[in-house]
Amino acid sequence: MGTEQRIAICTLVLALSSFLAGCGKSSANAPGAGPGAMPVQVRIATAAKIPETTEYLSILKSRHSAAINPQVEGQITKILVKSGDHVTAGTPLLQIDPLKQEATVSSQEASRMAQEANVRYTRISLERSQKLHDAGVISKQELDNAQTAYDAAVAQLKALDEQVNQQKVELHYYSVSAPMDGSVGDIPVHVGDRVTVGTLLTTVDEPGALEAYIYVPAEKARNLKIGLRVRLFDGAGSRVSDTEVTFVSPQVDMAKAAVQNPKSKVRIAEQLRAQITWGIHEGPVVPVLAVQRINGEFFAFVAVNEGKGAVARQRVVKLGDTVGNDFAVLDGLKPGDHIIVSGTQFLQDGMPVSEQMQNDDKSSTGK
Repeated sequence: MGTEQRIAICTLVLALSSFLAGCGKSSANAPGAGPGAMPVQVRIATAAKIPETTEYLSILKSRHSAAINPQVEGQITKILVKSGDHVTAGTPLLQIDPLKQEATVSSQEASRMAQEANVRYTRISLERSQKLHDAGVISKQELDNAQTAYDAAVAQLKALDEQVNQQKVELHYYSVSAPMDGSVGDIPVHVGDRVTVGTLLTTVDEPGALEAYIYVPAEKARNLKIGLRVRLFDGAGSRVSDTEVTFVSPQVDMAKAAVQNPKSKVRIAEQLRAQITWGIHEGPVVPVLAVQRINGEFFAFVAVNEGKGAVARQRVVKLGDTVGNDFAVLDGLKPGDHIIVSGTQFLQDGMPVSEQMQNDDKSSTGK
């Protein structure tokens, strides 16, 4: 039920009960009341501590979250998990088409096998040259040439071994796995998409403590500071957590607040309403039942003694947030005003009234 409907219904009920009760009393019995004065209940406006609060949208994120990006380029052929799945470290998440890389590995292995044959040949040639040199058939230079050919062949084989190992390691990157235990976040890619090393595939979030990312407009962001009180509400208006600002971004209009979630009442990526308390000041409050809304403006009646008795005066009021069953008044009333809380729908500006203090059997003569 909206604020206007609540005000209207409560006001009507209280007014009817007060009017019927007043009909049984003679207004002439009220001291200072003129003839025909309407009996009304009043409440003296008092100053109260009013928190200055504003609500913003916030999004919950894990305090320990890993963004998963591919280490290779290619086309996604399989997505092996869905958002919300719980995975352990090493669990395959997505598969990128490995055919091109497999072909590269096969080619490198074939080159290595050919080089192994070359090493065997140069070794045999070196052994033959060594025997011929020992027999005095060939010169020392020819023996050195055979040794150099063999050493070069061995070095080339070693280089090819490293290349094959490197390509095999890269082949593992085509299967994207979870780096830690946690829950899979949103998966913005689809089978068939081509991805690069800059593409976000998904996230893996550790369970437990969360952070609320609160997005604050620029005109208020300059007032953000660490330690401001924050109250979080879910979509149904139920309070989720009382916390405080723990981080203020220097680049964007955003703050963070730690959220303890021991019973998993809220989920990662859930949107909550974040109520930030900027400070507390003293000011008057007005009962919700005493407020009317007409043509988009809020009004309240006050009883004012203008010499011949109390009369009702209608005032435009600027309201803030609710404080219990009252509205905080930003403008239009001051502490000490006699606020009329009953029969307001029957009142007109300047109508004579006889005051009866709310919750008090004695009536007042007005201001």
